[in-house]
Amino acid sequence: MLAALLWSFDGLLRHSLYSLSPTIIVFFEHLLGAIIIAPFFIPHRYEGRMFTKNDWLIMGAIALFSGTLGTLAYTAALGKINFIPFSVVVLLQQTQPLFAILLATLLLKEKLSRYFLKYAALAIVAVYFVSFPNLKVNLETGGQTFIAAGLSLIAAFFWGSSTVLSKHILKKASFVFTTAMRFFFVVPIALVFVFSTGSQTTLMQISVIQVLTLLAITLSTGLVALTLYYKGLQKIPARRSTIYELMWPLSAIVLDFVVTGSVLSVTQVIGAAVLIFCMLRITRYSSRL
Repeated sequence: MLAALLWSFDGLLRHSLYSLSPTIIVFFEHLLGAIIIAPFFIPHRYEGRMFTKNDWLIMGAIALFSGTLGTLAYTAALGKINFIPFSVVVLLQQTQPLFAILLATLLLKEKLSRYFLKYAALAIVAVYFVSFPNLKVNLETGGQTFIAAGLSLIAAFFWGSSTVLSKHILKKASFVFTTAMRFFFVVPIALVFVFSTGSQTTLMQISVIQVLTLLAITLSTGLVALTLYYKGLQKIPARRSTIYELMWPLSAIVLDFVVTGSVLSVTQVIGAAVLIFCMLRITRYSSRL
């Protein structure tokens, strides 16, 4: 939940990077993260000796799905609807828990109780109330909305599946090793995307302010948030973790109020209260899950 809280600052920090392509942002964010975490990785460098070939393939899939494809798909979806905050993109992104819960059941054999499903479903409904003040999805962008919707579902699938795959790796390695390897893997993958999209010309044109902004992202919503997330994911089932991630839209709304003075609507307050209630119930009765 703390990691999700940090992720809500992402929009504010990335606002000044609008002139950079998403591939450039992903590359530099992970390059800086890889450099920073390298000293902490050294004591854990031998943990991968017990990895099988499949484990390394899963590690690569995590980097590809979550670190690159998911982020690029979500950014592209927002671009299709001109970064309208309360849009179909925001709604469909909240389907991520559905993918994560389904895959956790199929791949990790995590058992689902009626108790958990009840509060998980209620939490997802509450997120709708939080994300849309008037309970209406913005569909004013015409045909671009449907393209954005498809990209949003793709991003939700990639991020949801990465939660499950990361849980598999965290059963064999520490959260420090897993975080470091994720950043190490994404750097070359992102670089391939930079060249394949023709963005390499801007690699050396990045300004000092933009580098500092990327460093701030790395030390908050990037490396630090992911490290916290993996530390938590190592201790709890993937199906619970993905519900706690729903703290992101709630904290984003509160942050918007603090920064811009936007007042929460009645429906948002109700949704926020229900969301917090669901998280508390799932946490308090975790022994039943």
